Amino acid sequence: MNDSMEQQVAGAPATSRAAAPRRLPSPGSPPPASPAAGSVAVVLPCLDEAGALPWVLARIPDGWQAIVVDNGSTDGSPEVARSWGATVVSEPQRGFGAACHAGLLAARADIVCFCDCDASLDPGHLVPFVGQVVAGEADLVLGRRRPQARGAWPVHARAGNVALARMVRRRTGLRLRDLGPMRAARREALLGLDLTDRRSGYPLQMVVRAADAGWRVAERDVAYLPRTGRSKVTGTWRGTWQAVRDMRRVLAEPPVAVRDGVAR
Repeated sequence: MNDSMEQQVAGAPATSRAAAPRRLPSPGSPPPASPAAGSVAVVLPCLDEAGALPWVLARIPDGWQAIVVDNGSTDGSPEVARSWGATVVSEPQRGFGAACHAGLLAARADIVCFCDCDASLDPGHLVPFVGQVVAGEADLVLGRRRPQARGAWPVHARAGNVALARMVRRRTGLRLRDLGPMRAARREALLGLDLTDRRSGYPLQMVVRAADAGWRVAERDVAYLPRTGRSKVTGTWRGTWQAVRDMRRVLAEPPVAVRDGVAR
């Protein structure tokens, strides 16, 4: 990481909050202003994230649409999201991929971003991602997570991510350092990939099929904070094993030809 990027991540406002309990703004507080970025939607897959949603939604860039996809919450997450002005989509099929894809289908913006809504990632950091896509510098921009506090990224999860990145390099040739959830691309192009995984393999399948289609894939460093609540994936052995199994299945798929933006 170069000096300027290191300073940007280390100096992000979220960094200083990582060591102390967060103070969530009240629903009446306006979200912070940010540069206009065109027609953009942010898909936020959600399962019992009522405690984190205010922090996340307050940081959606001005003029962007927030789409919270509820995947069976029982803690009032949909109501919290609506109170903050988000579009709420209900997806009864359980699974991270099912929630992400429901949000992609519901979006009507030209560019669609994805971000976890557990307060580990600041959606405001997506602005330069969108800028690269709009400028034609990249077709898919991924966030490389840079932990800002001890415990933000468990050792076993980080080690698994490194191993996965190596497998992706062997499969696709892409030299990635992270396969995190924060990303941006054009909606129609994403739909053309014909993504089929509806579980933990969805983000990986997006990258693999994008590589098969010859997309230009870029990475940007993003500050990674301790999440609010327990992870549904790496927080349990069962979730971790399910994610590994889903991703192995994706990597075993034969290359899918994509012509004119449509998978064939």
